[in-house]
Amino acid sequence: MTTTTAHTARPITPEVLRSLRVTDDAGRPAVPYTDAEGGAPLRCCLRRSAPGERIALVSYAPLRRWAAGTGARPGAYDEQGPVFVHAEDCAGPADPAELPFANAPRVLRRYSREGRILGGRLVTADFPDALAEAFADPEVALVHVRAVEYGCFLYEVRRGR
Repeated sequence: MTTTTAHTARPITPEVLRSLRVTDDAGRPAVPYTDAEGGAPLRCCLRRSAPGERIALVSYAPLRRWAAGTGARPGAYDEQGPVFVHAEDCAGPADPAELPFANAPRVLRRYSREGRILGGRLVTADFPDALAEAFADPEVALVHVRAVEYGCFLYEVRRGR
């Protein structure tokens, strides 16, 4: 993992997790299961699952939830998608200064204060530098880090800490 002090990965908050574990952002009940193989990217603690952990795959709308707290109106850019979370409460990330899942190609999707997409970038190396470059644009309010292979949301990064 890469470490930086300029930007912090934001896991899904405990309050939102409690809600998602009951009913996800698509209105479906969460269905916990035992992860036999491990390796699922958990959005609650920003690490990969271990074999035998209880997890759930839920639908999550990260931009919608951010917009609800800021008054932004993302319109058609509001989307929801699948994310893995622990089925029960967890301790969260071990080190909040780490930028997890940064050791593989990722897409950084930049958003304005209004919740509109300002652009995206495929990042294959120098992950902290790519984040710094994204936030060099004063119009960028937040960045979503996404998996390349499925486009899934991994976590959000906001300006500074």
